[in-house]
Amino acid sequence: MKYSLDKQDKYTLLQLNEENLNSLMAPDLKSEFVFLRNEGVKNLILDLGNVKYVDSSGLSAILTANRLWKDYGSFILTGIAHPAVQKLITISRLETILTLIPTIEESIDYVFMEEIEKELTSDKEEEE
Repeated sequence: MKYSLDKQDKYTLLQLNEENLNSLMAPDLKSEFVFLRNEGVKNLILDLGNVKYVDSSGLSAILTANRLWKDYGSFILTGIAHPAVQKLITISRLETILTLIPTIEESIDYVFMEEIEKELTSDKEEEE
């Protein structure tokens, strides 16, 4: 599986450099998600900009990441440009479950806004 990781203070960006997210790749991707979560990555941005096809195994890997980060931080899916991938997400009704943001830049902004919101909420709770 070809991918690149960009680890920052507030987030990690995982960019898949593959055209297919299928049963051959999904187990490796799931393992990488578990590794990143265990490493303490609070916010993960998964960029599917290069991906043209996702099968049920690929979808399962994405949902695994969503579960891993659910009560921990943020899991964001970005760069969904190919019509086949968009259609799969729509048919699966995953836009109601996943955080889908069009670009990497907007995804990074989203992470920073979430972090600010968490800080404000915890400050408010401390005051009470």
